[in-house]
Amino acid sequence: MMPIEIERQANHRSVPEPSIQVTTSSPKSQRIPALDFTKGALVLLMVLYHWVNYFIGNQWGYYRYLRFLTPSFIFITGFMISNVYLSKYAAADARLSKRLFTRGLKLMAIFLALNVARSLLVPVLGTGEAIRNLASVRNVFTIFVSGNLPVVGSKLVSFWILVPISYVLMLSGVLMLPYRLYKRTFHLTCGLILLSILVLGLIGGQSYNLEFIAIGMLGVLGGFMPVGRVNDFGRHPYAIAFAYACYVVAITIWNVPLPLLIAGVLLNLMVLYVAGTNARESSALVAEVILLGKYSLLGYISQVAILQVLSVVFRRIDRGFLVLPISFLAAFILTIMSVEIVDRARAASASVDGLYRVVFA
Repeated sequence: MMPIEIERQANHRSVPEPSIQVTTSSPKSQRIPALDFTKGALVLLMVLYHWVNYFIGNQWGYYRYLRFLTPSFIFITGFMISNVYLSKYAAADARLSKRLFTRGLKLMAIFLALNVARSLLVPVLGTGEAIRNLASVRNVFTIFVSGNLPVVGSKLVSFWILVPISYVLMLSGVLMLPYRLYKRTFHLTCGLILLSILVLGLIGGQSYNLEFIAIGMLGVLGGFMPVGRVNDFGRHPYAIAFAYACYVVAITIWNVPLPLLIAGVLLNLMVLYVAGTNARESSALVAEVILLGKYSLLGYISQVAILQVLSVVFRRIDRGFLVLPISFLAAFILTIMSVEIVDRARAASASVDGLYRVVFA
């Protein structure tokens, strides 16, 4: 997911099957190829989002149509907590709470490490102005409490998505304790968070962190549904198409308030998931997208780093008409290559595989 990676069953790629249709007869603990396809497609769409940020800028008028991307990763994080992790561990198993909480802490550590590295490299690469007072009370509150960074082009931190994802993981780890006794724990928590957002809005406040945690909790609730029921939604393509058309019209008129953001997450994920269930894994393109989905966190991190370097390279040459398509294609290809290199290195070296698991698993 993007940021939850499930342990691979072996240090090599599985043999492609004729298709990636999801069947309810498979154990829940197995990977869901259509879900990996969905995550991989999101990674590729995120390349577009970040490329626009670096090469076109904040003035681009169509960001609203890509606003679903970041919360979609967070929704999938929540979905996998209930759909995958609760199939591997019993709710009463203390290892589940520990694993989720540890995963959240690890993502927060990755976020901090990446931004420390960024603060050191920005002056060298010339990719922007380094923030000198990152540890100030105001900036710490903005990053870790309110989350009210600019939707696009924030110069304060990079990889901010890791913060709400880590909160969802840690909160879920804590909630597993009462969940053992009360099965509606996540429902109640989600309701309370949504109520808090409503109250905050009534007094003129807003917190992106709180909103994204709510979306993560909605993902947890969605993960309680059997995969077969999720697949049933995909059997109504005309209804999905009509709902999607209404959603596009709505955000064109009203931009993307939270209710429309949630609708956009659900609709876009359903469209990608349906595409995944109807795709054939024997296709090289589909197999590549699925591989990206298995390494969604790595793909996300690498594309940001790649685009920062590309922005420096192309800034030093003449910005002709071909710069935009060439830079986008380069970011696209290099992101895929970075995942391919790591995947093959893991298969060839137990040490590399062990290091990857320490950082990402």
